[in-house]
Amino acid sequence: MFRGHGRSDPQFKIDLAGYLDGLYGYALVLSRNTAEAEDLVQECCLRAIRAMPRLRPDSNVKSWLYTILRRIWLNRLRDQRIGNRAVELHSQEPASDGERGAARDPHALYVAELEREQVRAAILQLPEEFREIILLREFEELPYQDIAAMLGCPLGTVMSRLARARSRLRDLLPAATTAGEDQNNSVEARKRSGDKA
Repeated sequence: MFRGHGRSDPQFKIDLAGYLDGLYGYALVLSRNTAEAEDLVQECCLRAIRAMPRLRPDSNVKSWLYTILRRIWLNRLRDQRIGNRAVELHSQEPASDGERGAARDPHALYVAELEREQVRAAILQLPEEFREIILLREFEELPYQDIAAMLGCPLGTVMSRLARARSRLRDLLPAATTAGEDQNNSVEARKRSGDKA
């Protein structure tokens, strides 16, 4: 828990720990490298702690943190001219109550994990601008206005990009589902042939 000095509340508190997973996921989308993502989040937190005394209590802390992280990344790109690298999305979200119940059923657990992997693989196939906007809106649930401010573009552009990103993701997901079904069928076929032997 870190304290800032807002104008109306001298003991304004922000718990950065609640934002770390989301910031890390966003940093992965931007940097495409796990070590770089960790560095970005650490630098973001350090800058946020230093800037907290100037933060107003009515500020949107989540958008503020994501904006800091994005600016750090853009500055690093400019300074170091970082190239593209492979990325792994590690968004292990806590299971919902429904998923906990399904976790008792091994088949349901397997299907849920397969679906998560298919969505991750489809997102990785999107161009960077679409990956970023899908993450900010669908996973981090930032408002359109905040995303527009972060990306420095009009609200209409955010909505248009998000619509195109969703459309591309829909196009990619049936292919991923078919691949998953093929994999499932081959596993079942191997089990059946093993039973006959």
